Amino acid sequence: MNRFLHSFAVVFISLAVTLAPSPLWACACGCGSFDVQTVVMAAPEGAYPMQGGRPASTRPGGLVYLEYDNANQDQNWSGSRSASSDNNSDKLLRTDFITAGVQYMFNARWGMMAEVPVWNRLFKTVDDNGDTVTLHDTALADIRLRGVYTGFSSAMTSGLTFGVKLPTGDFKAAGFDRDSQIGTGGTDLLLGAYHLGTITRDARWTWFSNVLLDQPVLSAGGYRPGAEGDVLIGASFRGWEFAGLRVSPLAQAIGSLRGRDSGTLAHSGDTGYARLLAGPGLHLAAGRLVADAAVNFPVAQDVNGNQLMAAQYWKLSAGWRF
Repeated sequence: MNRFLHSFAVVFISLAVTLAPSPLWACACGCGSFDVQTVVMAAPEGAYPMQGGRPASTRPGGLVYLEYDNANQDQNWSGSRSASSDNNSDKLLRTDFITAGVQYMFNARWGMMAEVPVWNRLFKTVDDNGDTVTLHDTALADIRLRGVYTGFSSAMTSGLTFGVKLPTGDFKAAGFDRDSQIGTGGTDLLLGAYHLGTITRDARWTWFSNVLLDQPVLSAGGYRPGAEGDVLIGASFRGWEFAGLRVSPLAQAIGSLRGRDSGTLAHSGDTGYARLLAGPGLHLAAGRLVADAAVNFPVAQDVNGNQLMAAQYWKLSAGWRF
């Protein structure tokens, strides 16, 4: 397995994680969770090069990357269908998720990942006086630190990720409910697993899967977000090369299950959901430079109470291998 695959594919435990918009990146507030991890960009450079049934290279190495995700949550849902916006005092939650990350494999079995996110959030809601107010916050979100172990098979195609989400995000922005704040104020344990495999003998078609559990363990200020589990499965095609640029299309499906929030400041009745997303993506590679793009659409979703959901979730990322 080349250095890029070791360093890059294992980070998205869709998962993207993304994500997303890890991610994972959750807002309850009657809002759908955006996970910057579960929207996977796990496609290697057109499939990992295989020699004798195992990756061609397991050398240590790393990747630094910058990722942008977007979710425009403006559709009110109740149960498994859209509902009148009059049933929800929250009208819009639009977020730009910007994440700087680094992944490094110290050897063929052990590595680490660190992600530092900054969110730009616009929130429209109806206050206690019946007036529509628009709130804005740009701040550091919750940092994630994880370890990676890839030694479960001789091919190094299966592994675990494990770590923590730290309470670094802002959760005291004026006017925001606790479940619409950028940070949760708590600490979560993160546990994931992944597997990569070939579909065809020539390895031009490959598949990938990721699982991630986000379990809150410490909370602050009367708010505890619900636990979330995400499962991703996808396939990629080795693609085409043009003057040193490799283009590889992919497709993926992401299932998410999130529990209700709890605590005195939580809106438990309007939190928690089950959701299935699916969509296409594209992986580009040229030398040490890699880039990815993906969009995912709701296929099915079932929410408790009334919650804001997005019509699509976008992801762009670019990285440099070293």
